[in-house]
Amino acid sequence: MKIGIEDFAQIRKLTELTVSPSGAKAALTVIEGDMKNNAYNSDIYVFDTARTPSLFRLTASGKGKSAVFEDEDTVLFPSPVSEEGSLPKTVYKKISLTGGEAAEHFTLPFPASQLKPLGSGRYLVSGLRDLTLGETAGFSEEEMKAAAQKAAEEKDYEVFDELPFWFNGRGVINKKRNGLYLYDKNSDSCTLLSDQYFDLHGFDVNEDRDEAVFWGSEFVSLNTQKSKLFTVSLSTLEKNEIDLHAEYRVDFAVYFAGRILFAATDGKKYGTSQNPAFFITDPDGTFRLFRDIDPSLHPVGSDIAAGSPSVSGGKTLRFVQNIGYGSVYREMDADGTIKDLIGEMTTVTAAAGTDPLFFTAMEKDRPQELYMKKDGAVTKISAFNEEYVRTHAIADTEHFVFNDRDGIELDGWIIRPLDFDPEQTYPAILDVHGGPQAAYGEGFFHEMQYWASCGYIVFFCNPRGSSGKGGDFADIYGDWYGVRDYNDIMDFMDEVLKRVPQIDAKRVAMTGGSYGGFMANWIIGHTDRFAAVASQRSISNYLSKCLTTDIGYYHNLSAIQADPWTNMQKMWAHSPLAYADRAKTPTLFIQSDEDYRCWMGDAVQMLQALLMHGVPARMCLFHGENHELSRSGKPKHRVRRLREITDWFDQYLDNRRD
Repeated sequence: MKIGIEDFAQIRKLTELTVSPSGAKAALTVIEGDMKNNAYNSDIYVFDTARTPSLFRLTASGKGKSAVFEDEDTVLFPSPVSEEGSLPKTVYKKISLTGGEAAEHFTLPFPASQLKPLGSGRYLVSGLRDLTLGETAGFSEEEMKAAAQKAAEEKDYEVFDELPFWFNGRGVINKKRNGLYLYDKNSDSCTLLSDQYFDLHGFDVNEDRDEAVFWGSEFVSLNTQKSKLFTVSLSTLEKNEIDLHAEYRVDFAVYFAGRILFAATDGKKYGTSQNPAFFITDPDGTFRLFRDIDPSLHPVGSDIAAGSPSVSGGKTLRFVQNIGYGSVYREMDADGTIKDLIGEMTTVTAAAGTDPLFFTAMEKDRPQELYMKKDGAVTKISAFNEEYVRTHAIADTEHFVFNDRDGIELDGWIIRPLDFDPEQTYPAILDVHGGPQAAYGEGFFHEMQYWASCGYIVFFCNPRGSSGKGGDFADIYGDWYGVRDYNDIMDFMDEVLKRVPQIDAKRVAMTGGSYGGFMANWIIGHTDRFAAVASQRSISNYLSKCLTTDIGYYHNLSAIQADPWTNMQKMWAHSPLAYADRAKTPTLFIQSDEDYRCWMGDAVQMLQALLMHGVPARMCLFHGENHELSRSGKPKHRVRRLREITDWFDQYLDNRRD
């Protein structure tokens, strides 16, 4: 069976992998699309090494997710509640692995996320706070009603007085902070452990569960993206700050070999895209560099896989790292020695446990499954997507290595149609990833497989700027933005045309999203070699990008290494809009109106510029979607997006499908 345009909804995503206290059981969230209701269903599955069948479905509501083991036989999971006239809250339900229905366990008076049981009815939890309403965790029922009424009266208004005031996927975040709370079920009380303006990014608890480390940013009007790092006693609630000298952004922190290890960057060499180094604390409260392996902690790209945080401490540090075009699970001991625990899979998306070690991964040209490594042997323990693989024709992803014009070695791939005939000619599609600090690999990619099923040859690569090969390879910032990367992509295209002479060079299209959308806009102003382009969630004008989006004021300014007041000409020179008057290529724009990462203003500017200059152009604007449209947008919107792109290419590449 050919791969169809709606098939992403049939492919199950695996995420939120966690293990029981003994490590003998694992739980994960399984997500699948529901085309009829234009939504996604999720449920919790558990693998138990001591029972048969070992893998079983724990919830069946279509809303189960984010499992937390209370003990060996009890799982907690959240159920967000948002009722008319009330403030949002979170009900945690409890379900036994030995049988029975889920029952309400406790309610938290805020939207909760990360939860860690401490024992004796105490929990450490992250909760979203609205500073304009006060500390609702301590409100009486009457005060909660008054706060809800105030929020309802203000629902038609938004006030912005800090940066960032909105964030992709979260909406307006002005004066909203994630706080760290200690919840005691015995007294039904929440104690805020973080400061008023502190925004929690994460936390970890030590083995004795009597101390926690937490990190995040603290600001009143401007988030400088520099982190603060604290420890807190869970008995006395005394806090101590590990002074980072306002220089570092922390990615994670864990208890490691009796100390605290954290991954952080100062951005002095490569700006906001610099890979973190590993630092460790000393008994006197200071910290020092432990290992700088220049790790890329970004995932390898896919539109049908879901990952989840996979960093764990203890006697060793375990973490997922992007190396080359694969994602591997690694272990570092107290001496700084690193070894690969799972390296043979194409893409490890998450891992947890020791022995057994559970992990989710994509093998080559295959969707995710759950695996177990025990006594050195790896076993596939799920078959969530086996029926799909068995019944569908999946094309082979062909890898090759080539050198660009500067002698730099790059990885590239070609996907040919299954009925490829060397005596025929074919249209082709070049796909450019986002980031740019991201990477393509060899796991399953639905849209590329779909295009191959439509008769296209699809090709893609990891140009300079991509992750997986260290900071020097990823360095395209400042004067090199749109230069090194563009040259690599065009060199790659030339290499593919040499390797596959069956491609009709006059019938090649190009698409990309986010940074790939920047490259789409850049390409149409610098070459007319493509018959059609689809620019998705794109960047066209760095002057507007840096002053309208959630990451613009720090990340994009860092990327260009200029600002509008000291070097406006440099920002304009690296903006695709500056070259829009040269464009000739028919261009489709795909955009979402709640995409605060690449705000729709940039796509609108590019669309208008092309239409003003007589270039065929079209925009499809999706309401209620954000930057993640292609990966987690509503199913019907994802179908419409892919149909828009494919129809656009069919039209201008004269592709006649059966």
